[in-house]
Amino acid sequence: MNILILGSGGREHSLAWAVKQNPKCDRLIVAPGNAGIAAHAECADINILDGGAVATFAEENAIDFVIIGPEAPLAAGVADRLRSAGFLVFGPSQAAAQLEASKSFTKAICNAAGAPTAAYAHFTDADAARAYIRAKGAPIVVKADGLAAGKGVIVAMTEGEALAAIDDMFDGSFGAAGAEVVIEEFMDGEEASFFVLCDGKTILPVGTAQDHKRAFDGDTGPNTGGMGAYSPAPVMTDAITQKALDEIITPTMDEMRKRGTPFQGVLFVGLMIQNGQPRLVEYNVRFGDPECQCLMMRLGGQILDLLQACAEERLDEMQVNWADDHALNIVMAAKGYPGNYAKGSVIGGLDSQPEDSFHMVFHAGTALKDGQITAAGGRVLNVTARGATLAEAHEKAYAMAQTIDWPDGFYRSDIGWRAL
Repeated sequence: MNILILGSGGREHSLAWAVKQNPKCDRLIVAPGNAGIAAHAECADINILDGGAVATFAEENAIDFVIIGPEAPLAAGVADRLRSAGFLVFGPSQAAAQLEASKSFTKAICNAAGAPTAAYAHFTDADAARAYIRAKGAPIVVKADGLAAGKGVIVAMTEGEALAAIDDMFDGSFGAAGAEVVIEEFMDGEEASFFVLCDGKTILPVGTAQDHKRAFDGDTGPNTGGMGAYSPAPVMTDAITQKALDEIITPTMDEMRKRGTPFQGVLFVGLMIQNGQPRLVEYNVRFGDPECQCLMMRLGGQILDLLQACAEERLDEMQVNWADDHALNIVMAAKGYPGNYAKGSVIGGLDSQPEDSFHMVFHAGTALKDGQITAAGGRVLNVTARGATLAEAHEKAYAMAQTIDWPDGFYRSDIGWRAL
């Protein structure tokens, strides 16, 4: 098969790495890719938000299967454009992608499906939103309604923080994503991520993970796109997993089908668990980043068979074969992230890193300049390792991170601390 993956982050590097292990993969192209992906696949510089350009490229390169990594092209309808051109595509339609692209849409779906989630209110007016916050008090959660690259959620522990978040969103700090906001009750408990494939009819669980959103040790500092993750999530017992499937995911998928917008792709289910009861925090319509890196380390080449079966609506024939082990991922970010950071600093020590099914450095924001790997984003590298235990995976990953020479970068020293 000739396969095209859309995206340029650590998630797409790990997907490319896993897909390449499957003997069905003859040619692999990633658009636009990054410096690390270029070691595993061809990279193509095309605008992945332009469905017509992607379709033309796929035709010119005899692509058999397109895997869409990030949320932005899904929300832009790229999957629909490719399907209309006759391509096999992994990723939901633009209508189904609203489960991530609009928080208020998701809340309405949950209400109709009876899926347990936080109480909420939806606002298009800043004054009304401020009045609601003053009436409800803190802690409270303020969310940009649209896509904000994983940064549009403010967990405000004080009323002042919540009011400042409203100011930021309506002042344009989050672009069009913040033109509308959803304000939710604060949910206490332990957070976990649950990933399922759905082909419009069949739901197939493909793994659990926990990530660390805060920038600094001890889960302190500003929210980020994710500073590290580990899989599986210990809190996701068999009983809680089944409850999430029965009470949240299956009713949601049934409701989407009833509305004529069946979901086909990977559903990332963010859960808050308290006293054995899962409640929905949010849905995403793509693999998490950095959770995907842990999942791909544990799934390997079979991921291509699973994604293809999902796109061909035959998930009922599939089963997931898990290695009975653990994976842990450390994000190395540019100093200053998630605020202002510099680009262009040189990263050393990557040539000596092991690359096998137990050790990988997945690139996110990197570029190749004058023969050297340089930082080209906020989250730059994903140092990932597998082990028989979480402690072993932790030890391996940190041993790798410590040999990477990047004075302009930083990483948390406590990934996995809750489980460990």
